[in-house]
Amino acid sequence: MRAAYVRIDAIEAALWRAGIAREQPTGIATYGAANAIADGCLQVGVDVVVDAVNPVDAAREGWRGLARSTGAPLRVVEVVCADADEHRRRVERRVSDLDGLAAPTWADVQAREYDPWTEPRLTIDTSSEPIGASIERVLAYAQT
Repeated sequence: MRAAYVRIDAIEAALWRAGIAREQPTGIATYGAANAIADGCLQVGVDVVVDAVNPVDAAREGWRGLARSTGAPLRVVEVVCADADEHRRRVERRVSDLDGLAAPTWADVQAREYDPWTEPRLTIDTSSEPIGASIERVLAYAQT
């Protein structure tokens, strides 16, 4: 799939490397920057894949609004790990691949505010489906 890849973690890490204090909340700025980048891509006809947790409805509304304003289809893929023990194991072993960004701890994951999704979406459970099958389903869903 040829598309621009907009990764929330990369934007947040860049903000910190640019001198924004880590103690300062960056969520709104990070999602706002990602939305502006995605908007620019869509305006010139480039599809966009956004890699983001989108934990609360306010973050999701930004993507809905962008889809409405540009006429671009919005395809939401929710990636979960339904096996709680496996999820915890993965979080605890995760190492960040971005300079300046620490991987969240299990306590961070547990404490994160999260609104359940209520809109149509494709849900991928990484604890029960082989990655190849997941990729095929995501690509097929993106084409609908």
